[in-house]
Amino acid sequence: RALNGYARLLDESLGGRLDDEQRNMLERIARNAEKMGQLIDDILEYARAGREPLKRSAVDLDALAREIAREQAEHYPAARIEIAPLPPVQGDAVMLRQVFANLVANALKFSARREQPLVEVGGHVENGFVHCFVRDNGAGFDMAYADKLFQPFQRLHRPDEFPGAGIGLATAARIVRRHGGRIWAEGAPGQGATFWFTLP
Repeated sequence: RALNGYARLLDESLGGRLDDEQRNMLERIARNAEKMGQLIDDILEYARAGREPLKRSAVDLDALAREIAREQAEHYPAARIEIAPLPPVQGDAVMLRQVFANLVANALKFSARREQPLVEVGGHVENGFVHCFVRDNGAGFDMAYADKLFQPFQRLHRPDEFPGAGIGLATAARIVRRHGGRIWAEGAPGQGATFWFTLP
């Protein structure tokens, strides 16, 4: 943040005295400092997901998912988000909010280039577990690499195609596992993806 702040101050104070190459270098410093700040925030979030004690209570997953969808929709006005009723669970509301936030944000990001981006959220109860899914009609992925999705810093798409550090899904997986559930994904290149997770 300090690097970014000083780069902005330099830009403001030097104004028109910079030539194109110097301005480009300054912009690169600011842009990369911003990326580094986001990466550090993501790593701290991942660490907290494994360290913070769980504060279990009744969680209204339906209300939580709809709130996340409303927040995320502002950034993707062209996308349609459909949410089927979700059952309640016992869990840590703050952490489960993070799971939905990461999965819905990913679904919107990877479907944003579609003519009609669509994200679907739903769930059902089976064998004592709530099964939730977040589905999109976006870029998809090759199932041969599905095991990499939930590992930190593992990405299946180039950063210039889709931004991100590859921490969000690892954080979501860590939270789901701490709740006694499991998480997995299904997809195909160019045919979207579905992310499933279970909660007891």
